[in-house]
Amino acid sequence: MQDISLEQAVEVLLEQVGPIRETEQVPLMEALGRTLAEDFSAPFDNPPFDRSPLDGYTFDSRAVASATPQAPARLRIIGEECAGQFFDRPVPQGCAVRIMTGGAIPSGCDCVVRQEDVAAEGDTLSVPLALHHLENYCFAGEDIRRGTMLMRGGTKITAAHLAVLASMGCARVNVIRPVRIALASTGDELLQPGEPLRPGRIYNSNLYLLAGRLREMGFAPKILGILPDDCAEAARAVQAELDQSDLILTTGGVSVGKKDIMHGVVRQIGRRLFWRVCMKPGAPAIAYTADETLGIALSGNPFAACATFELLVRPVLAKLSGRDELLVRRVQAVLTNGFSKPSPGRRFIRAYYEAGKVRIPEQHASGSLFSAVGCNAFVEIPAGTGPLEPGTKVGVVLL
Repeated sequence: MQDISLEQAVEVLLEQVGPIRETEQVPLMEALGRTLAEDFSAPFDNPPFDRSPLDGYTFDSRAVASATPQAPARLRIIGEECAGQFFDRPVPQGCAVRIMTGGAIPSGCDCVVRQEDVAAEGDTLSVPLALHHLENYCFAGEDIRRGTMLMRGGTKITAAHLAVLASMGCARVNVIRPVRIALASTGDELLQPGEPLRPGRIYNSNLYLLAGRLREMGFAPKILGILPDDCAEAARAVQAELDQSDLILTTGGVSVGKKDIMHGVVRQIGRRLFWRVCMKPGAPAIAYTADETLGIALSGNPFAACATFELLVRPVLAKLSGRDELLVRRVQAVLTNGFSKPSPGRRFIRAYYEAGKVRIPEQHASGSLFSAVGCNAFVEIPAGTGPLEPGTKVGVVLL
């Protein structure tokens, strides 16, 4: 297929992939940001025992039912319990145990009095007030009851989820294995940062742009680096990654020039799905499959690579990972500063969006990179649109 709409291109791409079902078990501390593979229910009550919410003394409330400041009840202190300890014998009526916050309430006790409200001398406790049954008393399962569904499979694990899992004694977690992405740039003109700048050469920014964007989204791409403008060598490099990748992502080599090698690479290793999408920038994108792995080759122009990554690749990543929050979101906004160029074809322009208003920076050429800093949206301009005046209501893609 050639010269297809953005919507058709996304549909074709999504037909080639499905949500990853393979799982792996990881230590709890490494599970942050991962996707839970199965439902998780509480295996026990939490807290697992009745406990004290404060530092004080615990006893049977009936022993102090008639206590007053003028006639305090006197109890015999028979022990002490700190958090993490366990007083393992019943407390007779008329006796008390000193207890610290979080301590398990012993058998025979049904309340806790604050340490500040009583007086202790030797093994005698004076209680100048009556307490009610279950006063200052935290029940087992007060936070979580055994069998409670705590999180569903497909949940993205946050710090709060880690804490809940830890409170349930969970040392390892079954998670969906990560999406495996191989990332490369093509072009003999490219240098890696740190190399001396030479005539006719430029530094490879696309690799850092896309790797950074993937990592912002929680993915860990395998960086292949720069592929040369040699079709056979580039094909070998891509071929070597097929068995261990869900997605091959490259930039450059997709137009019609002498060194646009990705056409030849695709012919050597797989089957082309489409070339050219009816949008600007980034129209000459190529999608292909090779050994059941999806490949997407994006334009080498920095903003073109950025735009097509957000509009073509993000939906694929959302489906592979099962993360709907990655799907493209669109809103309407008021354009604050206008756009002087006509748009014979469908166009996406970098922009700053805030509170229903959107502004286009002065520099918006597809080869320009600096003006994209701080942009958080694209203004979407339909084909056949003339210059846009300030105050025009426009469609906005949120990033």
